[in-house]
Amino acid sequence: MKLDLLKRSWTDIVFEGRNKKYGAYELRTTNPMTTWRAFAIGAVIFAFLVSIPMLAKLIPESNDEDVNLDKKIVTVKLPPKEKPKENLPPPPPPPPKVDQVKFVKPVVAKAEEVVEEPPKIKEIVDKKLGAETIKGDPDAELTVEPVGNGPKDVVEEDNNIYNTAGIEVKPEFPGGMAKFYSYIQKNYQAPEEEGLNGKVFVSFVVEKDGSLTDIKVIRDIGYGTGKEAIRVLKNCPKWNPGEQNGKKVRVLYSLPINITTAN
Repeated sequence: MKLDLLKRSWTDIVFEGRNKKYGAYELRTTNPMTTWRAFAIGAVIFAFLVSIPMLAKLIPESNDEDVNLDKKIVTVKLPPKEKPKENLPPPPPPPPKVDQVKFVKPVVAKAEEVVEEPPKIKEIVDKKLGAETIKGDPDAELTVEPVGNGPKDVVEEDNNIYNTAGIEVKPEFPGGMAKFYSYIQKNYQAPEEEGLNGKVFVSFVVEKDGSLTDIKVIRDIGYGTGKEAIRVLKNCPKWNPGEQNGKKVRVLYSLPINITTAN
């Protein structure tokens, strides 16, 4: 009997009574299949490498005509573009539909000083009068200027700044002044200075959309109190704007802000 270590029967004899789940038994049983598979893959790769020169011969090479064609396309020069002529006079207007006769204003002068006589009545019948004599074109289109609507009343926007004393409807913070001072109390950050007590007087303009602009500090008590008041007013919600003659207007508003810190 010929000894063949690659046969499965020989492998079963060797691993008889042993743990066949061990990796060596699996390697022995799958070794023939792995060997043939590796051989087949190697043969395919070898055949592909050997055939590379034959495949390269099948690829068409660029001929001289193609090279020359590329060179010709590259060296083509386009003619320079002509620049449009500038400062050209506008084209003459089309001739009118009716003949036009030049109107010469009558002037009292001596007979020898007359340079050009005014047209006679029979020469201006069914004709227009103008600054020069123009031959009409009966085939020309008759144009008529469109009828306008006449001048319209221009309403100028009122950007004047009114005072609260003479305004019909005064601007107001949404919810009233109590809500406004509550907003100031929640958002105003007083300086860290003990025993500080006083008023900061500010002024601002309530715009037509309710926003506050032109915020100024008329008088403060120092320690950055005025600067903090400007910051709070810039972030203030929009007010209800003032009104005059039924229209929203800009109104100047001024008020005090009480500042009190603990002793």
